Amino acid sequence: MRINENTLLEGNQVVLVPYNADHVPRYHEWMKSHELQQLTASEPLTLQQEYDMQRSWREDEDKCTFIILDKQRWADSSVQEEQCMVGDVNIFLTDPSDPSLAELEIMIAEPSYRGRGIGKEVTCMMMSYGYLLMCSPPTAVTKLGIQKFEAKIGLDNQVSIAMFKKLHFHKLSMCKVFKEVTLGLTVDDSVRTKLLADTAYMKERDYRQTCSNRQELTSP
Repeated sequence: MRINENTLLEGNQVVLVPYNADHVPRYHEWMKSHELQQLTASEPLTLQQEYDMQRSWREDEDKCTFIILDKQRWADSSVQEEQCMVGDVNIFLTDPSDPSLAELEIMIAEPSYRGRGIGKEVTCMMMSYGYLLMCSPPTAVTKLGIQKFEAKIGLDNQVSIAMFKKLHFHKLSMCKVFKEVTLGLTVDDSVRTKLLADTAYMKERDYRQTCSNRQELTSP
């Protein structure tokens, strides 16, 4: 989605950046994992197909994608951004008749980063970003007005199910054929207040300018 093509979101443990072509080779290596294919219900793609998918995610108006970076590693300007990659997070606008409804998907691809609260932080940041875009004047109101979030999770992925339930998502449906459960959350006043309070630390920056500053720090 072009609305986030120059957006960087900084959290406590992570930095979220737009998915660009430089990230594709490592992403492609991740998706060779049978475990990740199973957890994300994905089929393996060729490298060229992965580049095509990246362009789709960047340009399509119904997808909003960020790459998750390890903030501590990223803070070292001598470390390439691709070496800081941890996973990705996506918002999909799945119902053309209801632009306030979005599917949320998160993947912590690097096993050593699981179980550290990163998934929860990233999920809250992404939900807050979606809601704040709806509130921010003037043009974002018509671009991304998310008030209802859903997450489709494989029944075997009990860790993700537990995380979303801790965030007060509730079960909407279960599909035994695809072996997945759909959880949902509506952003009412109480959820909104807690979400914004829990992500008050989040900072939004200009991605290109931040990249330029990092490059200047490493220039001779």
